[in-house]
Amino acid sequence: MSSPVLRYRRSVAILIVIILGFAASFASYVFAQQTTAPANAPSPAAKANAADFALAADEVLAQMSQITGLPLRAPLKKSLRSRQEIHAHIIQEMNDDKDAAERYAGARSAEAFGLLPKGFDLDSFMIDLLTEQIAGLYDPKAHEFYVADWIPVDDQRMVMAHELTHALEDQHFQIEAWAKAARPNDDGELARESVLEGSAMVAMVEYLLQGSGRSLQDLPDIDPAMLIGDMADTPLLKKAPPFLKDALIFPYLDGLTFSAAILKPTGWEGLSRIFTKPPVSTQQILHPALYTSGKVPAAVALPSMEKALGADWIKLEENVMGEFGWKEVLKQFIGEPRAKPLSAAWDGDRYAVYEQKQTKHLLLITRERLVTQEQAERFLGQYSEALEKKYDTRSNLFRKPDFFSFDTPDGGVFLRCFETDCVTLEGGDRALFLRLNKELNWPAVPEPPKVLEKSAKEIAKRSQPYRSNELTLENGRLNDFASRVTPPVEGQEGSGRPLALSHR
Repeated sequence: MSSPVLRYRRSVAILIVIILGFAASFASYVFAQQTTAPANAPSPAAKANAADFALAADEVLAQMSQITGLPLRAPLKKSLRSRQEIHAHIIQEMNDDKDAAERYAGARSAEAFGLLPKGFDLDSFMIDLLTEQIAGLYDPKAHEFYVADWIPVDDQRMVMAHELTHALEDQHFQIEAWAKAARPNDDGELARESVLEGSAMVAMVEYLLQGSGRSLQDLPDIDPAMLIGDMADTPLLKKAPPFLKDALIFPYLDGLTFSAAILKPTGWEGLSRIFTKPPVSTQQILHPALYTSGKVPAAVALPSMEKALGADWIKLEENVMGEFGWKEVLKQFIGEPRAKPLSAAWDGDRYAVYEQKQTKHLLLITRERLVTQEQAERFLGQYSEALEKKYDTRSNLFRKPDFFSFDTPDGGVFLRCFETDCVTLEGGDRALFLRLNKELNWPAVPEPPKVLEKSAKEIAKRSQPYRSNELTLENGRLNDFASRVTPPVEGQEGSGRPLALSHR
């Protein structure tokens, strides 16, 4: 996210629901006009035994080596694994890759962004999901390939085509170290994981095309939405938060479209160039032309707030969301049609999540850079709407063309844009936001209007029919601007435009 949540090794695991659902959909799509089925189309089969598995794995490995142009450099260990063995492997890999504190920080960060429900047990959910759904694994530490022993041989071949591509890539590019080289940038690491999964998906497409007289170069652009069908609505994924579904699928399908776009002009000889010069962001995965042109995001920094917060607070993590991450946040609250173009204006970001030691209260600070000032203004309008939807209980709403704030039971929410940058603070107070603004060397923060010496009840009565939840309370009195708010313009709610305020 990228993602501040998925601290699980995507590069060694593949989900049945993704690989087999994709394979079936793609085979139907590609061969719809053919009178005969492809030689490698899945067919019902009994549970495989070890001899069948070994023979099939050797055949598929030779085919994948021929397809990708990556010769086998060393013998590969291969084995069938039971569900219990895969379950144990998942837990071991999870603990080896990120410790419990790092996984806790990732889950809490996703909660702070509103991407996971409060108290969501991410570790347990992922272990259960992967145990049920993993079809095969390539372990780059042990250089060993596993397949689930309950999958029929013909279905195993689809998994083999994908996972044995990982094995070949590992022998040539050391995929474990290569993927981790992007750390600590989560967005950069997700981009590299998308290359691994995406290139393996392309190889599987080539595997499915064998005997058809076609190659990858002959295919039109692949639309993952066409191929995915109802994949995300299978019972095992139905309970997952939408963000989690998207984050699981992204490296496979968006990685597929990226890898296909880069490899189609050159063929598989272009693969080594991707590993030599990997994509640096999910933006480049989502927009392959930006990778080709060398467009990289800006380096964005956040000032340290530890001193201002004091010893009662601890920083859980600081990282990069990326275009994919911000698209998910916006999609959660304002829908994908509006989120997609707005997130595409991303030009770099940084976020930090703090937790109060005793209360476990969260504080989220973000800074996003947009391509133009106009896009920053659009972001302020639409993200202020998203923040209102994120918090059910709001009071003391105050809005200016470059500033937006309100109070919640969990603290204040602040959003401000200056030139091409926008910052947010959620869970703090105005004094802390003023400190953040000062550290950024931005102009003074707009001041809320002064209060009148009249009772809140009296002004609230006079201010009808204006919306009372947009009247700012301070020390029990309403601000003097309350009676001068212009009526909302048509279409203003949800329009992304600031409220019109009259100041005299």
